[in-house]
Amino acid sequence: MRSVVQIKSLLPELDHCIADDLEDQDLDFKQWDLHSRDKSVKTLVQMAVCMANGGGGTVVFGVADRVAGRERAILGIPPEIDINLLKAAVYDQTDPKIMPVFEELSVPEGTGRLLLMQIHPGMPPYTDSAGKGTIRIGKDCQPLTGSLRRKIGVETGETDYTGQVVAQVHPRLFSATALEALRNQARRERVPDELLSLGDTELLRTLGLIKSGQLTRAALLLAGTEDAIREYVPGHGWTFLHMTSDTEYDNREDRVSALPLSVQRLEELLLPFNPITTYEQGLFHYEYRTWPEIALREALMNAFCHADLKIAGPVMVKLYRDRLEISNNGGFIAGITPDNILHHQPAARNLLLVEALTRLRMVNRSNLGINRMFSALLVEGKEPPVIREIGDSVLVSFAKRELDAAIRLFVAEESERGHHLGVDELLLLGYLRKHPEVDTATAAALCQRSEAEIRERLSGMESSGYIEHGGTGRGAYWCLSPALYRRLAGDGGGEKRRRIDWDAAKVRVLSILMERARRNEPGLSNQEIRQITHFDRNQVYRLMAELREENPGVQPPGRGQSARHVFKQ
Repeated sequence: MRSVVQIKSLLPELDHCIADDLEDQDLDFKQWDLHSRDKSVKTLVQMAVCMANGGGGTVVFGVADRVAGRERAILGIPPEIDINLLKAAVYDQTDPKIMPVFEELSVPEGTGRLLLMQIHPGMPPYTDSAGKGTIRIGKDCQPLTGSLRRKIGVETGETDYTGQVVAQVHPRLFSATALEALRNQARRERVPDELLSLGDTELLRTLGLIKSGQLTRAALLLAGTEDAIREYVPGHGWTFLHMTSDTEYDNREDRVSALPLSVQRLEELLLPFNPITTYEQGLFHYEYRTWPEIALREALMNAFCHADLKIAGPVMVKLYRDRLEISNNGGFIAGITPDNILHHQPAARNLLLVEALTRLRMVNRSNLGINRMFSALLVEGKEPPVIREIGDSVLVSFAKRELDAAIRLFVAEESERGHHLGVDELLLLGYLRKHPEVDTATAAALCQRSEAEIRERLSGMESSGYIEHGGTGRGAYWCLSPALYRRLAGDGGGEKRRRIDWDAAKVRVLSILMERARRNEPGLSNQEIRQITHFDRNQVYRLMAELREENPGVQPPGRGQSARHVFKQ
């Protein structure tokens, strides 16, 4: 939700964009119908339901969302509108009952009054009193269809498929091999011996996998025999394919086995293609694989833990010549997307299964798994995983890359100095090794942070001497410091990549134009100025406009491909 202060700070943006551009998962702007109070109250109730189903948020009433210009967009709310009546209307016309909080914001435009409706997260699904409902997805309110209602049930744990009891406890349903693998994997994660030394039934009961003497599906997924899993969890299984092309493979394995055995066997199948390589650099000796073990383990555990077991289809592991892909049925839930997965609050489709694995320290409920996956690859100078939602499935792709010794050594030495680089810093350094600079918006999108958050990280990296800052306001940018670029890239191009400061660029361009005029040579094209300054086309356009205002001798370039900026005395 957004505070009054946050909304007030957003309003000046309306001079540069429309309100719809400022909207997000937890923020919407709505115009108040000054001619029909009933229509406005109806909209109020609909937005309360939409936001409540979408995890809560803020609706600002009194702003037209598709009108440019602050004065034209802010129309306001009539002064006679009583907040208490609006609360009562929302409460009376929603099921379950929604209790909104209203806050007023004074503005100089329109009626001088905006209303903020704050909807706190609850236990969806919510509808109006007629049974109709919508849910906030991104910036839109979408109909609350049957599949979305089911998805909400999954997110709230009300329909946890793995938490349902399916059979009486009986030794024949347990796999001794699976239980041994479960204990071994948990022991590597330093789970206390007093838990792992319990008998099989007592261990599962302590983990909450046995309810009233009956086994849950989660219990069978962790410790069941193949026959038991096929009978009670028919949606579970996996397929490994060694691909020779995008359509052909030369090795395939299909299995239905308990989760610990599934992960163990898939790691064995991948091992010949993921050998250990040793690299020595001074005092540092690195052992690395093409795909770090921790990244593989996290990706496999995520695929099995978040698979929609009601959808027939195995977890797929496809090994290509240039990449590894791991996918599972079941799309993202709880508002998680590939663009916010690094920092989104964790959510589990198979809640009981994940809770048990959390106690065994085999998965993490603090959303550290994805970060560990990214970090394991980035510290070796490799590309982060590409995570995509394809229909109702999620695919994680790892590119096949070798160790980048320069970045690995740099990270190790910084760690020795007490500077532990996080995922944000590693992502930004990786980007800047391939690009001359990064602006605030690009950095925020790359790290899945707000622009305010990313400015803090960039400022910290600047203080550490990793990057340098140029430009101001919306034209601000950052680039690698020349010393660090030389160390990481080794091509001596650090200075050449740096953009010239704005004022320095004007001086340099003007001097070149004057020198060419003195020699009777052609002026400079937009492309040549871009090469000199490392500015983009629009920045060069602004630069030359300022230069013409300050120096009447600089002439407009004209039109066409032969257009050039020239200087005339």
